Amino acid sequence: GRPSVGGMAAARGSAGGGGGSGAGSGGGGRGGGPSGEDMLVAVIGDEDTVTGFLLAGVGHRTSEGSNFLVVDSETHLSLLEETMSKFLARPDIGIILINQHVANDVRHLIAAHEKPIPTVVEVPSKDQPYDASKDPLMQRVMRLLGEGE
Repeated sequence: GRPSVGGMAAARGSAGGGGGSGAGSGGGGRGGGPSGEDMLVAVIGDEDTVTGFLLAGVGHRTSEGSNFLVVDSETHLSLLEETMSKFLARPDIGIILINQHVANDVRHLIAAHEKPIPTVVEVPSKDQPYDASKDPLMQRVMRLLGEGE
C-alpha cells in the first residue's frame, strides 16, 4: 500500500498550493477504483477537520499529489474549485468529505455532480454550525423518507 500521512506538515507541503493549502491527485486508501478494490476517501476542510481525518489514516500522498486540501482564509477559490473538480473526476475516490462552510463556496460543482460515486458528504466544522437544509445528501434522504418537498 501507499505510505500513510499522519500530520499537518505533510498537508501544508502538498503540491498544488500555497498559504498552508495542499491538493493534487494522490490516493487515500489502498488504491483501486470501480474494479472492486477499496475506494479512497478525500478530505477538503479546515485544518482541524483535515488533521483529524489524516490521523485516522485517510491521508495518502504520491508523487502526483494528495487526497486532501486544507482550506483557510489564504486559500484561493480557484485552488478550491480545481481540487474539488479533480476529486469529483477521479475514479479511485469513493467519498469526498468536505466542511459545509467550504462546500458553500463550490456549491455549483456539487450541484452539477450527478454520479453516485464519489459521494460528497458535508460535515460540520468546529467553528461553523451544520445546516441540513443546505446539504444535498440530507435533502435527498429527506425526500426518500417522504419528509421533504
